[in-house]
Amino acid sequence: MPDAIKDIERPLGQGSGETRASSRPRSFSRGSFAGVLAVLALVGVSSAIALRDPGFRNPQAVAVATPKVTAPAEGVAAPEQPAPPKVDTTSKPGGPQIIRVQPESTQSGASGGIVIHDPSAVGQDLRVAHLPDKALIEQSATGPLPIRAADGRRPFDVYARPWSGTRGARVAIVIGGLAVSQTGTQAAIAKLPPEVTLAFASGGNSIGRWMEEGRRRGHEIVMQMPMEPFDYPNVNPGRNTLTIEATPQENLQSLYRVLSRTTNYTAVMNYMGARFTAEAEAMAPIMAELAKRGLGYVDDGSSARSSAPELAAQDGVPLAVADTQIDAVQERGEILKKLDQLEATARAKGFAIGTGSAFDVTVDAVTTWVDEAKKRGIEIVPISAVAADPNKH
Repeated sequence: MPDAIKDIERPLGQGSGETRASSRPRSFSRGSFAGVLAVLALVGVSSAIALRDPGFRNPQAVAVATPKVTAPAEGVAAPEQPAPPKVDTTSKPGGPQIIRVQPESTQSGASGGIVIHDPSAVGQDLRVAHLPDKALIEQSATGPLPIRAADGRRPFDVYARPWSGTRGARVAIVIGGLAVSQTGTQAAIAKLPPEVTLAFASGGNSIGRWMEEGRRRGHEIVMQMPMEPFDYPNVNPGRNTLTIEATPQENLQSLYRVLSRTTNYTAVMNYMGARFTAEAEAMAPIMAELAKRGLGYVDDGSSARSSAPELAAQDGVPLAVADTQIDAVQERGEILKKLDQLEATARAKGFAIGTGSAFDVTVDAVTTWVDEAKKRGIEIVPISAVAADPNKH
């Protein structure tokens, strides 16, 4: 009879009946038992890796469902939009912020999405840029006011549009007067490149709706603050104008009413105001309030006597002063000349700032010029990118 085959080498279930009957059952050695356990452990780990949720292999890859906006036909006012998606945030100190976005409607089968926000990146993800950050809102009698978050974040940083960060020639263009004309606002938001900053007139209509549309299309937003010009009240910027004769508290109440018109803006920009900005005593409480709330200030550069630069530096307010108004003459050729001058200034000193209004001729000229300037190596940046920020060194 041939030598008995070792149990460990015999195929499972094919043992010899005679051998089993006549031989004592064998037990595994300690070394063999340890080997089997090692194999089983390896198989278990491999299975766990294979079955793991692939979403955690790359936490940066996220999906966000945002509502689709269809622009109305030319000449037709935009309809009222539904309420914005609901956003719930969950975070741990020092950890990522998880934002759950609930779409406006589930009739089309759309589902919510999740954005994981890296706390090292202060700015808002562009996919949810039209949604206000609840940590940056203070409820007041006049409505929601911008405020610094408990962790120190400022609306100036969070609502800023991202840019390359390079040191090449940069041009910032601010187009104001949005929300005054509904059809004009619609056209400006639709036509202007997203790098162009939009300024909303505080006396306009449906500012919240237009803010959302502008942010969805990638624009940075600033709020225009009516301030007393010379020859006031014959020349009147509108309701809630800051005046020399008003008390500081009265002017602050006017400021609050303007700031509460909408959210998601980085700065306040003067609307007129040559007389008011020249009076440092009247301007000081306003600049101090902007510092408290984490907002920047944009000076349209129309008054050489403005006290804004000194007060902004004193209070730590990010400041941007325009080099020129591009559409003082509302003629396409003249506007293009002004834009070319901005380019020359940017090449000479690194950046330049131009302001204008949402006239059709201005919007068309800016849209054409921006496309051509990019080809010449000019970067079009949001106003926050060229503001002097005392908080950054």
